[in-house]
Amino acid sequence: MKYLHTMVRVTDPVASLRFYCDALGLQVLSRREVPQGRFTLIFLAAPGDTEAQVELTHNWDPQPCAGGRNFGHLAYAVDDIYAACQRLMDHGVTLSRPPRDGHMAFVRSPDGISIELLQRGGGLPVAQPWAAMPNEGVW
Repeated sequence: MKYLHTMVRVTDPVASLRFYCDALGLQVLSRREVPQGRFTLIFLAAPGDTEAQVELTHNWDPQPCAGGRNFGHLAYAVDDIYAACQRLMDHGVTLSRPPRDGHMAFVRSPDGISIELLQRGGGLPVAQPWAAMPNEGVW
C-alpha cells in the first residue's frame, strides 16, 4: 500500500492557488480539466516532496463545502516557522494560532481547511511579536 494524496474541495481555484502556492509555498504538479464531469483537479506538493500530494477539486457547478470535525488538518514541516508565518501574513492570511512557542502555527485556506505548520527539527527560540499574538478564530 502507498499513500497517494489528500483531496480537498475548493470553491474558487484562483483564490485557492494564491493561498496554497503563493502564500503557503506549494507547487502545482498537474492540472486537469474534466468538462464531461464538470470539475477541475489540481495536484500540489511541497517543493522537493512530490510523494505527499494535495488534490484540489473544483466542481464547476456550485456546491456547498461545509467542513466537519471528521477532517482535522493538513500538516507541513517548515525550515523557519517565523518566516513562513510572515509570508502568509504578507499575503493577507490570518494566523489562527500564531507560533508563540516557536514550534507550531495554524492557518486556514480560503475554504476553511486547517493547515498546521511545524518547525522542522524542534522549536525556534520564543520571539516577539509572535509570543504575544492571540489566537484568531478556530484552528
